[in-house]
Amino acid sequence: MDKSSRHRHTPILIGVGLVLIGLLSGILVMLFLVDVPSQGDAVPRVVERVELGRQQPRPALTPDSGQAPATVDILTLNRLFKEVASEVTSAVVYIQVESNARDMPRDWFHNFDEEELGGRFFREMPRQSVGSGVVISRQGYIVTNHHVVDRASSIRVTFSDKREYEARIVGIDKSTDMAVIQIEVDDDDPIPVVALGDSDEVQVGEWVLAVGNPFRLTSTVTAGIVSALGRQVNIIEDEFRIEDFIQTDAAINPGNSGGALVNLQGELIGISTAIATESGSYEGYGFAVPVNLVERIVQDLIAYGEVQRGYLGVTIRSIDAVSARRLGLDRIGGVYLERVERGSAAFRGGLREGDVVLTVQGRSVNETNELQSTIARHRPGDQVAVEVWRAGETRRVLVELLGREDPAVDSWISGFEDLRQEAAPEETPDLPNAEVFQLEGWGLGIRELTDRERNGFDVEAGVFLSYVARGGVGAEAGIPRNVVVTGINDEPVTSIEDAVRLLALVASGTDAVLLRVKRRNGLEAFYEMNVPAER
Repeated sequence: MDKSSRHRHTPILIGVGLVLIGLLSGILVMLFLVDVPSQGDAVPRVVERVELGRQQPRPALTPDSGQAPATVDILTLNRLFKEVASEVTSAVVYIQVESNARDMPRDWFHNFDEEELGGRFFREMPRQSVGSGVVISRQGYIVTNHHVVDRASSIRVTFSDKREYEARIVGIDKSTDMAVIQIEVDDDDPIPVVALGDSDEVQVGEWVLAVGNPFRLTSTVTAGIVSALGRQVNIIEDEFRIEDFIQTDAAINPGNSGGALVNLQGELIGISTAIATESGSYEGYGFAVPVNLVERIVQDLIAYGEVQRGYLGVTIRSIDAVSARRLGLDRIGGVYLERVERGSAAFRGGLREGDVVLTVQGRSVNETNELQSTIARHRPGDQVAVEVWRAGETRRVLVELLGREDPAVDSWISGFEDLRQEAAPEETPDLPNAEVFQLEGWGLGIRELTDRERNGFDVEAGVFLSYVARGGVGAEAGIPRNVVVTGINDEPVTSIEDAVRLLALVASGTDAVLLRVKRRNGLEAFYEMNVPAER
Protein backbone atom coordinates (compact mmCIF):
# COMPACT_ATOMS: atom_id res chain seq x y z
CA MET A 1 0.00 0.00 0.00
CA ASP A 2 1.48 3.38 -0.97
CA LYS A 3 1.76 6.38 1.36
CA SER A 4 -1.17 8.22 -0.26
CA SER A 5 -3.46 5.22 0.24
CA ARG A 6 -2.50 4.94 3.90
CA HIS A 7 -3.32 8.60 4.38
CA ARG A 8 -6.75 8.12 2.85
CA HIS A 9 -7.70 5.17 5.19
CA THR A 10 -6.36 6.72 8.39
CA PRO A 11 -9.33 9.13 9.01
CA ILE A 12 -11.78 6.25 8.41
CA LEU A 13 -10.07 4.01 10.97
CA ILE A 14 -9.96 6.82 13.47
CA GLY A 15 -13.66 7.50 12.98
CA VAL A 16 -14.63 3.84 13.45
CA GLY A 17 -12.51 3.69 16.63
CA LEU A 18 -14.17 6.75 18.06
CA VAL A 19 -17.62 5.30 17.35
CA LEU A 20 -16.72 2.04 19.09
CA ILE A 21 -15.27 3.89 22.05
CA GLY A 22 -18.45 5.97 22.31
CA LEU A 23 -20.70 2.93 22.21
CA LEU A 24 -18.65 1.16 24.86
CA SER A 25 -18.65 4.22 27.08
CA GLY A 26 -22.42 4.52 26.76
CA ILE A 27 -22.94 0.91 27.74
CA LEU A 28 -20.70 1.30 30.81
CA VAL A 29 -22.50 4.47 31.87
CA MET A 30 -25.92 2.79 31.55
CA LEU A 31 -24.77 -0.20 33.58
CA PHE A 32 -23.40 2.09 36.26
CA LEU A 33 -26.62 4.11 36.46
CA VAL A 34 -28.74 0.97 36.77
CA ASP A 35 -26.64 -0.77 39.40
CA VAL A 36 -25.48 2.25 41.42
CA PRO A 37 -28.23 4.85 41.94
CA SER A 38 -27.24 8.44 42.43
CA GLN A 39 -27.06 9.54 46.09
CA GLY A 40 -29.13 12.56 45.27
CA ASP A 41 -31.97 10.72 43.54
CA ALA A 42 -34.93 9.43 45.57
CA VAL A 43 -35.04 5.66 45.14
CA PRO A 44 -38.27 3.87 46.21
CA ARG A 45 -37.61 1.66 49.26
CA VAL A 46 -38.97 -1.87 49.15
CA VAL A 47 -40.05 -3.07 52.61
CA GLU A 48 -38.67 -6.53 53.22
CA ARG A 49 -41.21 -9.18 54.24
CA VAL A 50 -40.64 -10.52 57.74
CA GLU A 51 -39.30 -14.02 57.41
CA LEU A 52 -40.32 -16.27 60.27
CA GLY A 53 -38.06 -19.07 61.43
CA ARG A 54 -34.66 -20.29 60.38
CA GLN A 55 -35.08 -21.70 56.88
CA GLN A 56 -32.64 -24.59 57.08
CA PRO A 57 -33.46 -26.91 59.98
CA ARG A 58 -31.09 -29.72 60.78
CA PRO A 59 -31.44 -32.80 58.54
CA ALA A 60 -33.21 -35.91 59.73
CA LEU A 61 -31.25 -38.36 61.85
CA THR A 62 -28.62 -40.26 59.83
CA PRO A 63 -25.47 -42.06 60.90
CA ASP A 64 -22.00 -40.73 60.11
CA SER A 65 -21.86 -42.87 56.96
CA GLY A 66 -24.75 -40.92 55.47
CA GLN A 67 -26.84 -44.06 54.94
CA ALA A 68 -30.35 -44.22 56.38
CA PRO A 69 -30.17 -46.41 59.49
CA ALA A 70 -32.40 -49.38 60.19
CA THR A 71 -31.85 -48.75 63.90
CA VAL A 72 -30.34 -45.88 65.84
CA ASP A 73 -27.79 -46.68 68.53
CA ILE A 74 -27.90 -44.85 71.86
CA LEU A 75 -24.70 -42.88 71.18
CA THR A 76 -26.12 -41.47 67.94
CA LEU A 77 -29.35 -40.55 69.72
CA ASN A 78 -27.36 -38.96 72.54
CA ARG A 79 -25.37 -36.89 70.05
CA LEU A 80 -28.59 -35.70 68.42
CA PHE A 81 -30.10 -34.61 71.75
CA LYS A 82 -26.98 -32.58 72.54
CA GLU A 83 -26.86 -30.88 69.14
CA VAL A 84 -30.54 -29.97 69.14
CA ALA A 85 -30.37 -28.70 72.72
CA SER A 86 -27.36 -26.52 71.89
CA GLU A 87 -29.00 -25.02 68.79
CA VAL A 88 -32.41 -24.31 70.32
CA THR A 89 -31.16 -22.95 73.66
CA SER A 90 -29.51 -20.00 71.91
CA ALA A 91 -32.87 -18.99 70.38
CA VAL A 92 -34.90 -19.22 73.62
CA VAL A 93 -34.72 -16.10 75.77
CA TYR A 94 -35.33 -15.29 79.42
CA ILE A 95 -38.04 -12.63 79.87
CA GLN A 96 -38.28 -10.41 82.95
CA VAL A 97 -41.40 -8.28 83.24
CA GLU A 98 -41.94 -5.33 85.55
CA SER A 99 -45.62 -4.72 86.21
CA ASN A 100 -48.24 -3.94 88.79
CA ALA A 101 -48.29 -7.48 90.15
CA ARG A 102 -51.27 -6.92 92.42
CA ASP A 103 -53.49 -6.40 89.40
CA MET A 104 -52.39 -9.54 87.57
CA PRO A 105 -54.54 -12.72 87.48
CA ARG A 106 -53.07 -15.57 89.50
CA ASP A 107 -54.21 -18.94 88.23
CA TRP A 108 -51.47 -21.58 88.17
CA PHE A 109 -53.10 -23.35 85.26
CA HIS A 110 -52.85 -20.19 83.21
CA ASN A 111 -49.86 -18.14 84.30
CA PHE A 112 -46.53 -19.94 84.38
CA ASP A 113 -44.55 -17.01 85.62
CA GLU A 114 -42.78 -16.25 88.83
CA GLU A 115 -45.57 -13.99 90.00
CA GLU A 116 -47.67 -17.13 90.40
CA LEU A 117 -45.18 -18.40 92.96
CA GLY A 118 -45.24 -15.05 94.80
CA GLY A 119 -45.61 -15.82 98.48
CA ARG A 120 -44.30 -19.37 98.31
CA PHE A 121 -40.92 -19.02 96.60
CA PHE A 122 -40.12 -15.47 95.49
CA ARG A 123 -41.85 -13.16 97.95
CA GLU A 124 -38.86 -10.78 97.84
CA MET A 125 -39.79 -9.81 94.23
CA PRO A 126 -43.58 -9.33 94.33
CA ARG A 127 -43.64 -6.93 91.34
CA GLN A 128 -41.54 -8.90 88.90
CA SER A 129 -42.58 -11.90 86.83
CA VAL A 130 -40.53 -14.06 84.52
CA GLY A 131 -41.10 -16.34 81.58
CA SER A 132 -39.62 -17.49 78.30
CA GLY A 133 -39.74 -16.50 74.66
CA VAL A 134 -38.65 -17.89 71.29
CA VAL A 135 -36.83 -15.80 68.66
CA ILE A 136 -38.65 -16.29 65.36
CA SER A 137 -37.02 -13.72 63.05
CA ARG A 138 -33.74 -11.89 62.54
CA GLN A 139 -35.62 -8.60 62.89
CA GLY A 140 -35.85 -9.30 66.62
CA TYR A 141 -39.43 -10.62 66.85
CA ILE A 142 -40.00 -12.98 69.79
CA VAL A 143 -43.11 -15.06 70.47
CA THR A 144 -44.25 -15.70 74.03
CA ASN A 145 -47.47 -16.11 76.02
CA HIS A 146 -49.85 -13.22 76.60
CA HIS A 147 -49.98 -13.96 80.32
CA VAL A 148 -46.19 -13.60 80.54
CA VAL A 149 -46.25 -9.95 79.40
CA ASP A 150 -49.76 -8.98 80.51
CA ARG A 151 -49.84 -5.42 81.88
CA ALA A 152 -46.09 -5.07 81.53
CA SER A 153 -44.58 -1.64 82.20
CA SER A 154 -41.14 -2.80 81.03
CA ILE A 155 -39.75 -5.98 79.47
CA ARG A 156 -36.13 -7.14 79.55
CA VAL A 157 -34.94 -9.99 77.34
CA THR A 158 -31.76 -11.98 78.09
CA PHE A 159 -30.13 -14.43 75.67
CA SER A 160 -28.27 -17.55 76.74
CA ASP A 161 -24.96 -15.71 76.10
CA LYS A 162 -26.09 -13.01 78.60
CA ARG A 163 -26.79 -10.29 76.04
CA GLU A 164 -29.65 -8.10 77.27
CA TYR A 165 -32.22 -6.02 75.37
CA GLU A 166 -35.27 -3.93 76.19
CA ALA A 167 -38.38 -5.16 74.39
CA ARG A 168 -41.74 -3.73 73.42
CA ILE A 169 -45.08 -5.46 72.91
CA VAL A 170 -46.01 -5.76 69.22
CA GLY A 171 -49.40 -7.41 69.71
CA ILE A 172 -51.38 -9.85 71.84
CA ASP A 173 -54.10 -12.43 71.24
CA LYS A 174 -56.05 -13.45 74.34
CA SER A 175 -57.98 -16.18 72.51
CA THR A 176 -54.79 -18.24 72.07
CA ASP A 177 -52.76 -16.69 74.93
CA MET A 178 -50.13 -15.60 72.42
CA ALA A 179 -48.06 -12.42 72.25
CA VAL A 180 -45.26 -11.02 70.11
CA ILE A 181 -42.57 -8.71 71.49
CA GLN A 182 -39.63 -7.13 69.64
CA ILE A 183 -36.10 -6.08 70.49
CA GLU A 184 -34.09 -3.52 68.53
CA VAL A 185 -31.13 -5.22 66.84
CA ASP A 186 -28.40 -4.05 64.48
CA ASP A 187 -27.86 -5.70 61.12
CA ASP A 188 -24.61 -7.21 62.33
CA ASP A 189 -26.03 -8.58 65.62
CA PRO A 190 -25.85 -12.40 65.61
CA ILE A 191 -29.49 -13.14 66.37
CA PRO A 192 -30.19 -16.89 66.61
CA VAL A 193 -33.53 -17.96 65.15
CA VAL A 194 -35.37 -21.23 65.66
CA ALA A 195 -36.60 -23.23 62.66
CA LEU A 196 -40.38 -23.64 62.37
CA GLY A 197 -41.72 -27.18 62.03
CA ASP A 198 -45.11 -28.55 60.98
CA SER A 199 -47.33 -29.36 63.95
CA ASP A 200 -49.79 -31.16 61.66
CA GLU A 201 -47.13 -33.83 61.18
CA VAL A 202 -46.51 -34.33 64.91
CA GLN A 203 -47.43 -37.81 66.14
CA VAL A 204 -48.12 -39.21 69.58
CA GLY A 205 -45.06 -40.98 70.96
CA GLU A 206 -42.34 -38.98 69.21
CA TRP A 207 -39.47 -37.49 71.20
CA VAL A 208 -39.56 -33.76 72.02
CA LEU A 209 -37.46 -31.30 74.00
CA ALA A 210 -38.84 -28.42 76.08
CA VAL A 211 -36.55 -25.39 76.47
CA GLY A 212 -37.28 -22.57 78.89
CA ASN A 213 -36.48 -20.89 82.20
CA PRO A 214 -38.35 -22.65 85.06
CA PHE A 215 -37.92 -21.18 88.56
CA ARG A 216 -35.31 -18.72 87.19
CA LEU A 217 -33.17 -21.68 86.09
CA THR A 218 -32.28 -20.17 82.73
CA SER A 219 -31.71 -22.23 79.58
CA THR A 220 -33.15 -25.44 80.99
CA VAL A 221 -33.73 -28.37 78.60
CA THR A 222 -36.02 -31.30 79.43
CA ALA A 223 -36.99 -34.30 77.32
CA GLY A 224 -40.13 -36.34 76.88
CA ILE A 225 -42.61 -37.55 74.31
CA VAL A 226 -45.79 -36.22 72.75
CA SER A 227 -48.48 -37.63 75.03
CA ALA A 228 -51.59 -36.54 73.12
CA LEU A 229 -52.81 -34.11 70.46
CA GLY A 230 -55.78 -31.76 70.22
CA ARG A 231 -56.23 -31.29 73.96
CA GLN A 232 -58.79 -28.82 75.28
CA VAL A 233 -58.47 -28.18 79.02
CA ASN A 234 -60.32 -24.84 79.41
CA ILE A 235 -57.41 -22.88 80.83
CA ILE A 236 -57.47 -19.83 78.56
CA GLU A 237 -59.74 -17.25 80.13
CA ASP A 238 -61.40 -15.82 77.06
CA GLU A 239 -64.94 -16.10 75.73
CA PHE A 240 -63.64 -17.26 72.34
CA ARG A 241 -60.66 -19.27 73.54
CA ILE A 242 -58.98 -21.54 71.03
CA GLU A 243 -57.38 -24.59 72.62
CA ASP A 244 -55.86 -27.34 70.50
CA PHE A 245 -52.85 -28.18 72.64
CA ILE A 246 -50.02 -30.62 72.12
CA GLN A 247 -49.70 -32.55 75.39
CA THR A 248 -46.25 -33.68 76.52
CA ASP A 249 -44.61 -35.26 79.54
CA ALA A 250 -41.42 -33.22 79.07
CA ALA A 251 -41.00 -31.37 82.37
CA ILE A 252 -42.66 -27.93 82.19
CA ASN A 253 -42.86 -25.68 85.25
CA PRO A 254 -43.64 -22.05 86.16
CA GLY A 255 -41.22 -19.97 84.10
CA ASN A 256 -41.45 -22.25 81.05
CA SER A 257 -44.37 -20.25 79.67
CA GLY A 258 -43.55 -18.98 76.18
CA GLY A 259 -40.68 -21.44 75.79
CA ALA A 260 -40.02 -23.84 72.94
CA LEU A 261 -41.22 -27.37 72.35
CA VAL A 262 -39.07 -28.82 69.55
CA ASN A 263 -38.66 -32.11 67.71
CA LEU A 264 -35.40 -33.97 67.16
CA GLN A 265 -34.72 -31.95 64.01
CA GLY A 266 -34.52 -28.81 66.10
CA GLU A 267 -37.79 -27.52 64.65
CA LEU A 268 -40.29 -25.60 66.76
CA ILE A 269 -43.55 -27.54 67.02
CA GLY A 270 -45.21 -25.68 69.89
CA ILE A 271 -45.05 -22.89 72.49
CA SER A 272 -45.21 -24.15 76.09
CA THR A 273 -48.23 -22.57 77.74
CA ALA A 274 -49.71 -24.51 80.65
CA ILE A 275 -49.62 -27.51 82.96
CA ALA A 276 -52.28 -29.53 84.74
CA THR A 277 -51.26 -30.11 88.33
CA GLU A 278 -52.49 -30.49 91.88
CA SER A 279 -49.25 -29.30 93.46
CA GLY A 280 -48.58 -26.21 91.35
CA SER A 281 -45.53 -27.78 89.69
CA TYR A 282 -44.71 -30.45 87.12
CA GLU A 283 -46.71 -33.68 87.39
CA GLY A 284 -46.29 -34.99 83.86
CA TYR A 285 -48.94 -32.98 82.01
CA GLY A 286 -47.71 -30.05 79.95
CA PHE A 287 -49.47 -28.28 77.09
CA ALA A 288 -48.15 -26.32 74.11
CA VAL A 289 -49.88 -24.26 71.41
CA PRO A 290 -49.17 -25.91 68.00
CA VAL A 291 -46.71 -23.97 65.85
CA ASN A 292 -49.00 -23.92 62.80
CA LEU A 293 -51.53 -21.92 64.82
CA VAL A 294 -48.76 -19.84 66.39
CA GLU A 295 -47.35 -18.91 62.98
CA ARG A 296 -50.76 -17.76 61.76
CA ILE A 297 -51.27 -15.61 64.88
CA VAL A 298 -47.75 -14.17 64.77
CA GLN A 299 -48.04 -13.10 61.13
CA ASP A 300 -51.10 -10.99 61.91
CA LEU A 301 -49.70 -9.53 65.14
CA ILE A 302 -46.58 -8.37 63.29
CA ALA A 303 -48.49 -7.04 60.27
CA TYR A 304 -51.52 -5.49 62.00
CA GLY A 305 -50.92 -5.51 65.76
CA GLU A 306 -53.98 -7.73 66.16
CA VAL A 307 -55.32 -10.98 64.74
CA GLN A 308 -57.53 -10.74 61.65
CA ARG A 309 -59.83 -13.60 62.57
CA GLY A 310 -62.49 -15.15 60.34
CA TYR A 311 -65.76 -16.39 61.85
CA LEU A 312 -68.28 -19.03 60.81
CA GLY A 313 -71.05 -17.80 63.10
CA VAL A 314 -72.22 -21.12 64.54
CA THR A 315 -72.88 -22.78 67.91
CA ILE A 316 -71.37 -26.26 68.05
CA ARG A 317 -71.03 -29.40 70.14
CA SER A 318 -69.23 -32.73 69.80
CA ILE A 319 -70.83 -35.93 68.51
CA ASP A 320 -71.27 -38.85 70.92
CA ALA A 321 -72.39 -42.43 70.29
CA VAL A 322 -76.10 -41.68 70.86
CA SER A 323 -76.21 -38.69 68.51
CA ALA A 324 -74.15 -40.56 65.90
CA ARG A 325 -76.78 -43.35 65.79
CA ARG A 326 -79.62 -40.84 65.70
CA LEU A 327 -78.05 -38.97 62.79
CA GLY A 328 -77.21 -42.14 60.88
CA LEU A 329 -73.46 -41.55 60.87
CA ASP A 330 -71.25 -44.52 60.06
CA ARG A 331 -68.73 -43.42 62.69
CA ILE A 332 -68.64 -41.40 65.89
CA GLY A 333 -67.08 -38.16 64.72
CA GLY A 334 -67.65 -34.71 63.36
CA VAL A 335 -69.01 -31.56 64.99
CA TYR A 336 -72.75 -30.89 65.29
CA LEU A 337 -74.13 -27.44 64.36
CA GLU A 338 -76.68 -26.59 67.03
CA ARG A 339 -77.27 -23.08 65.70
CA VAL A 340 -76.34 -21.23 62.51
CA GLU A 341 -76.64 -17.46 62.82
CA ARG A 342 -78.79 -16.05 60.03
CA GLY A 343 -76.66 -13.93 57.70
CA SER A 344 -73.41 -15.43 59.01
CA ALA A 345 -70.66 -16.87 56.83
CA ALA A 346 -71.93 -20.39 57.55
CA PHE A 347 -75.51 -19.46 56.63
CA ARG A 348 -74.48 -17.70 53.42
CA GLY A 349 -72.36 -20.67 52.47
CA GLY A 350 -75.27 -23.10 52.82
CA LEU A 351 -74.66 -24.63 56.27
CA ARG A 352 -77.76 -25.27 58.34
CA GLU A 353 -78.69 -26.28 61.87
CA GLY A 354 -78.42 -30.03 62.29
CA ASP A 355 -75.50 -30.40 59.89
CA VAL A 356 -72.48 -32.38 61.06
CA VAL A 357 -69.16 -30.88 59.95
CA LEU A 358 -66.82 -33.72 58.96
CA THR A 359 -63.86 -31.91 57.41
CA VAL A 360 -62.61 -28.36 56.79
CA GLN A 361 -60.10 -27.89 53.98
CA GLY A 362 -59.73 -31.66 53.90
CA ARG A 363 -58.78 -31.83 57.58
CA SER A 364 -60.98 -34.06 59.77
CA VAL A 365 -62.68 -32.35 62.72
CA ASN A 366 -64.00 -34.62 65.47
CA GLU A 367 -64.05 -32.20 68.42
CA THR A 368 -65.30 -28.65 68.82
CA ASN A 369 -61.79 -27.32 69.53
CA GLU A 370 -60.48 -28.93 66.32
CA LEU A 371 -63.07 -27.02 64.29
CA GLN A 372 -62.24 -23.78 66.13
CA SER A 373 -58.50 -24.25 65.62
CA THR A 374 -58.88 -25.03 61.92
CA ILE A 375 -61.04 -21.96 61.27
CA ALA A 376 -58.64 -19.85 63.36
CA ARG A 377 -55.93 -20.43 60.75
CA HIS A 378 -57.90 -18.38 58.23
CA ARG A 379 -58.66 -14.69 57.78
CA PRO A 380 -61.84 -12.82 56.83
CA GLY A 381 -62.47 -13.27 53.11
CA ASP A 382 -60.79 -16.67 52.96
CA GLN A 383 -62.87 -19.40 51.35
CA VAL A 384 -62.85 -22.75 53.13
CA ALA A 385 -64.20 -26.04 51.80
CA VAL A 386 -66.51 -27.69 54.34
CA GLU A 387 -67.76 -31.26 54.13
CA VAL A 388 -70.95 -31.95 56.09
CA TRP A 389 -73.33 -34.82 56.80
CA ARG A 390 -76.97 -33.91 56.19
CA ALA A 391 -80.04 -36.12 55.89
CA GLY A 392 -78.07 -39.30 55.34
CA GLU A 393 -75.64 -38.01 52.74
CA THR A 394 -72.37 -36.11 52.44
CA ARG A 395 -72.38 -32.63 50.98
CA ARG A 396 -69.63 -30.12 50.22
CA VAL A 397 -70.01 -26.36 50.47
CA LEU A 398 -67.67 -23.40 50.08
CA VAL A 399 -67.83 -20.84 52.90
CA GLU A 400 -66.31 -17.35 52.76
CA LEU A 401 -65.38 -16.31 56.32
CA LEU A 402 -66.52 -12.97 57.73
CA GLY A 403 -64.68 -10.56 60.02
CA ARG A 404 -65.60 -9.15 63.44
CA GLU A 405 -66.88 -5.92 61.91
CA ASP A 406 -69.58 -7.69 59.86
CA PRO A 407 -73.07 -6.94 61.30
CA ALA A 408 -74.05 -10.63 61.38
CA VAL A 409 -70.87 -11.57 63.26
CA ASP A 410 -71.29 -8.63 65.64
CA SER A 411 -74.87 -9.71 66.36
CA TRP A 412 -73.76 -13.31 66.93
CA ILE A 413 -71.01 -12.29 69.37
CA SER A 414 -73.32 -9.86 71.17
CA GLY A 415 -75.78 -12.71 71.64
CA PHE A 416 -73.13 -14.69 73.48
CA GLU A 417 -72.37 -11.74 75.74
CA ASP A 418 -76.07 -11.26 76.54
CA LEU A 419 -76.46 -14.93 77.42
CA ARG A 420 -73.45 -14.74 79.72
CA GLN A 421 -74.87 -11.74 81.56
CA GLU A 422 -78.27 -13.39 81.93
CA ALA A 423 -76.83 -16.67 83.15
CA ALA A 424 -77.73 -17.74 86.67
CA PRO A 425 -74.98 -16.96 89.18
CA GLU A 426 -74.76 -20.60 90.17
CA GLU A 427 -75.09 -23.76 88.11
CA THR A 428 -76.51 -25.63 91.11
CA PRO A 429 -79.18 -23.69 93.04
CA ASP A 430 -78.78 -23.34 96.81
CA LEU A 431 -80.96 -25.38 99.10
CA PRO A 432 -83.45 -23.26 101.06
CA ASN A 433 -81.40 -23.67 104.25
CA ALA A 434 -78.00 -23.26 102.59
CA GLU A 435 -77.06 -19.76 103.81
CA VAL A 436 -74.12 -17.88 102.33
CA PHE A 437 -71.54 -16.79 104.91
CA GLN A 438 -69.87 -13.47 104.14
CA LEU A 439 -66.11 -13.37 104.80
CA GLU A 440 -65.83 -9.77 105.97
CA GLY A 441 -63.04 -7.80 104.32
CA TRP A 442 -62.18 -10.55 101.87
CA GLY A 443 -65.10 -9.90 99.51
CA LEU A 444 -66.07 -13.59 99.39
CA GLY A 445 -69.23 -15.51 100.18
CA ILE A 446 -69.07 -19.23 101.01
CA ARG A 447 -71.52 -21.95 102.01
CA GLU A 448 -71.50 -25.62 102.80
CA LEU A 449 -71.50 -28.11 99.94
CA THR A 450 -74.61 -29.97 98.85
CA ASP A 451 -74.48 -33.69 98.10
CA ARG A 452 -75.04 -32.94 94.44
CA GLU A 453 -72.01 -30.62 94.41
CA ARG A 454 -69.81 -33.19 96.14
CA ASN A 455 -70.62 -35.58 93.31
CA GLY A 456 -70.38 -32.95 90.58
CA PHE A 457 -66.98 -31.64 91.72
CA ASP A 458 -65.80 -35.09 92.86
CA VAL A 459 -64.76 -33.85 96.30
CA GLU A 460 -65.37 -35.21 99.78
CA ALA A 461 -65.05 -31.87 101.57
CA GLY A 462 -64.63 -28.15 101.04
CA VAL A 463 -66.81 -25.05 100.87
CA PHE A 464 -68.66 -23.68 97.88
CA LEU A 465 -67.55 -20.19 96.76
CA SER A 466 -70.80 -18.64 95.60
CA TYR A 467 -70.01 -14.94 95.78
CA VAL A 468 -67.02 -12.77 94.78
CA ALA A 469 -67.48 -9.05 95.42
CA ARG A 470 -66.51 -6.72 92.59
CA GLY A 471 -63.49 -4.65 93.60
CA GLY A 472 -62.63 -6.89 96.56
CA VAL A 473 -59.28 -8.59 97.12
CA GLY A 474 -60.75 -11.87 95.84
CA ALA A 475 -61.83 -10.29 92.56
CA GLU A 476 -58.44 -8.55 92.22
CA ALA A 477 -56.77 -11.96 92.50
CA GLY A 478 -58.94 -13.27 89.68
CA ILE A 479 -60.77 -15.83 91.84
CA PRO A 480 -63.90 -17.14 90.09
CA ARG A 481 -67.16 -18.04 91.80
CA ASN A 482 -68.92 -21.39 91.51
CA VAL A 483 -65.81 -23.31 92.57
CA VAL A 484 -64.98 -25.36 95.68
CA VAL A 485 -62.37 -24.04 98.11
CA THR A 486 -60.40 -27.08 99.27
CA GLY A 487 -57.42 -25.44 101.01
CA ILE A 488 -56.01 -22.27 102.50
CA ASN A 489 -52.26 -21.88 102.93
CA ASP A 490 -51.71 -25.63 102.43
CA GLU A 491 -54.25 -26.48 105.16
CA PRO A 492 -57.39 -28.44 104.16
CA VAL A 493 -60.77 -26.73 104.29
CA THR A 494 -63.67 -29.02 105.18
CA SER A 495 -66.22 -26.50 106.52
CA ILE A 496 -67.06 -22.82 106.87
CA GLU A 497 -65.52 -22.93 110.34
CA ASP A 498 -62.23 -24.15 108.86
CA ALA A 499 -62.18 -21.30 106.35
CA VAL A 500 -62.92 -18.66 108.98
CA ARG A 501 -60.30 -20.10 111.37
CA LEU A 502 -57.54 -20.34 108.76
CA LEU A 503 -58.13 -16.80 107.48
CA ALA A 504 -58.13 -15.49 111.07
CA LEU A 505 -54.75 -17.15 111.66
CA VAL A 506 -53.11 -15.13 108.88
CA ALA A 507 -50.26 -13.25 110.55
CA SER A 508 -50.47 -9.47 110.57
CA GLY A 509 -47.13 -9.22 108.74
CA THR A 510 -48.23 -11.52 105.91
CA ASP A 511 -49.02 -9.89 102.57
CA ALA A 512 -50.99 -12.69 100.89
CA VAL A 513 -52.89 -15.90 101.43
CA LEU A 514 -52.99 -18.86 99.05
CA LEU A 515 -56.38 -20.38 98.13
CA ARG A 516 -56.67 -23.79 96.53
CA VAL A 517 -59.86 -24.33 94.53
CA LYS A 518 -61.34 -27.05 92.37
CA ARG A 519 -63.33 -26.37 89.23
CA ARG A 520 -66.28 -28.31 87.94
CA ASN A 521 -64.15 -29.69 85.07
CA GLY A 522 -61.90 -31.42 87.62
CA LEU A 523 -58.90 -29.10 87.39
CA GLU A 524 -57.47 -27.52 90.53
CA ALA A 525 -55.98 -24.03 90.68
CA PHE A 526 -54.17 -21.81 93.16
CA TYR A 527 -54.88 -18.11 93.72
CA GLU A 528 -52.73 -15.73 95.74
CA MET A 529 -55.03 -13.23 97.45
CA ASN A 530 -53.77 -10.07 99.13
CA VAL A 531 -54.58 -9.69 102.82
CA PRO A 532 -57.09 -6.82 103.19
CA ALA A 533 -56.15 -3.85 105.35
CA GLU A 534 -59.28 -4.27 107.44
CA ARG A 535 -60.80 -7.62 108.30
